[in-house]
Amino acid sequence: MPLEDKTLKLCNCNRTMALDARALAAAIGSGKPVEIHTELCRKEMAAFEAAARGGECVVACTQEAPLFAEVAEGIGAKGDLKFVNIREVAGWSADGKHATPKIAALLAAAELPEPEPVPSVTYKSGGHLLVIGPAEVAVQWAERLAGELEVSALVTNTRGGDLPDVRRFPVWSGRVTALKGWLGAFEAEWEQTNPIDLDVCTRCNACIRACPEQAIDFTYQIDLDKCKAHRACVKACGPVKAIDFERADRARKERFDLVLDLSAAPVLKVPRKPQGYLAPGRDPLEQALAAAALAKLVGEFEKPKFFVYNERLCAHGRSAKTGCTACLDTCSTQAIASEGDKVRVEPHLCLGCGGCATVCPSGAMTYASPRVAELGARLKRMLAVYTKAGGKDAAILLHGADVARELIPRIARRGRGLPARVIPLEIFHAASVGIDALLGAIAYGASQVIVAATDAEADEYGPALERQLGYAQTILTALGYGGTHLRLVRATDATAFESELWGLASAEAPAHAATFNLSNEKRATLEFVLEHLAKHAPAPRDEIPLAAGAPFGRVDVNRQTCTLCMACVGACPASALVDGRETPMLKFIERNCVQCGLCVTTCPEKAVSLAPRLLLTPQAKQEVVLNQAEPFNCVRCGKPFGTKQMIDGMMGRLTAHSMFAAGGALRRLQMCADCRVIDMMENKSEASIFDVKP
Repeated sequence: MPLEDKTLKLCNCNRTMALDARALAAAIGSGKPVEIHTELCRKEMAAFEAAARGGECVVACTQEAPLFAEVAEGIGAKGDLKFVNIREVAGWSADGKHATPKIAALLAAAELPEPEPVPSVTYKSGGHLLVIGPAEVAVQWAERLAGELEVSALVTNTRGGDLPDVRRFPVWSGRVTALKGWLGAFEAEWEQTNPIDLDVCTRCNACIRACPEQAIDFTYQIDLDKCKAHRACVKACGPVKAIDFERADRARKERFDLVLDLSAAPVLKVPRKPQGYLAPGRDPLEQALAAAALAKLVGEFEKPKFFVYNERLCAHGRSAKTGCTACLDTCSTQAIASEGDKVRVEPHLCLGCGGCATVCPSGAMTYASPRVAELGARLKRMLAVYTKAGGKDAAILLHGADVARELIPRIARRGRGLPARVIPLEIFHAASVGIDALLGAIAYGASQVIVAATDAEADEYGPALERQLGYAQTILTALGYGGTHLRLVRATDATAFESELWGLASAEAPAHAATFNLSNEKRATLEFVLEHLAKHAPAPRDEIPLAAGAPFGRVDVNRQTCTLCMACVGACPASALVDGRETPMLKFIERNCVQCGLCVTTCPEKAVSLAPRLLLTPQAKQEVVLNQAEPFNCVRCGKPFGTKQMIDGMMGRLTAHSMFAAGGALRRLQMCADCRVIDMMENKSEASIFDVKP
């Protein structure tokens, strides 16, 4: 619904913001005058109640959103409520007097519908918890949590702790050999390294009394450094048979819903841990916080399925040859695994970073929360309204919830706030925005796009993001657009964050903003965006060299070694390499090439190589001949069936072979497949395999 059909409630928050009602009304295209309140959440609440009763309402305040929602529910308001933050992100700024275009852009974004719902992923947890760690902490926390959860303990270091007097939960000992899974579906494997099996042990203390070296304490495990192999403990244990120094079956495996890992170094080494796995380390406070969180992880839960995978476009592999591995190399949760020529994504492990979609060159992996088309619609609307309101040099700030919740309010209250030209737009994760959306924002008229990443995001995805930003910036610079258009900012310290935003000089944007919409198909979007940027480029170029790994480029073929076997054509997942149909010819369509390298790994003659570049001429869409050869015609029927180079080479290698010495066998190599069969049937005198006697 257009904003003019909704009731807009603006408040200058006790006159701490300079709001221009007339300019805002003109910028958002409202036919009605815009009223500016002073204390909407206090003495002017009646004005909000009247607006809420009238239908859909947009309130330019997020601090008091819970209060407004409660009041609306109390009066039985039926219309939807939307809340927009204009105070911390615009009004409270050293540039606040010039923030009208930005405020208009933020309000205009509220007229857009919410992103379409995506499929969900379900977790079911019954509360079966595995506590891993040294005895002194693992057993203690297991005892504390046994009243709330179904607990088991795996003791990895038995020195310094006692087992409980009452066996309320299973206690095992050993070394973890494997741990995988997610909330509700963990599978732990370990090797029992101690001769005493705690699951069988009755804790009668007979072994403790019998051991002459005092190598056994009340953890009921043997200190093998002290043990002198007297085996008195084995005799004392007797028929219980809990002690076995020669145990053959040491492997153990169990399934759990939750894992509390109290090891000094987490068992799972992945940067981003799966849902249901908590690894607080040795800090007692962090351990307490983790234990408190466990109780909330029992039941049934849902999260969005953040990705869409189209295996038809995937360039991971062909015929057991590996090509693109960008998504596997980028994923920080190990949710993506190779599965033959394709990849498999485990949605329960995916935490929605979107890095796989960002680095995917073909668009086989796309981000779904939101989709590129939905993000593009928001960028397009905000930038159009910003420009219409007189704004210049817009910089889109893409940030996560942490930045919105902590850094932006902090610099607004204690510092200079955001510059008037910096328009914030919240996304789920910094790594989820690819070059299709980034360059799309520039095509829509943005001067810059700034991606704000937390320390964890920057550490995990910084290099991959920097490469993608680098490809896009190389293209913009080569086309003559001056300045730095794309920047990754580590958003951790408020002072440094504010300083970087204010110190960033504006860059050159296209003279005319694009009017097309971004598509969920990555290559289609990039084609439109690049065509627009090239059309309005200050310094047009036909060709732009790119760094290795870029998703654009050509394929070079060494004609001296290429035999036109067409293995590369069969391997190409993007139809960039095509054959000559009836003619021995290898052709190439550059716009389709994703530089996956499958043609390079498949070519038996090693005649193929890649050359990253962006070609901006019509030739990029046309078939270009890479190699061709004189056809060889069948000596019997005259039909072309191969290349002269290939047949001559084969004849040269096989002339001296005994199998082709007589009977016209050598000449048969110069025939097509049909004629070879006919010739063999006609030549009755020729020896065959059936003539060979044992």
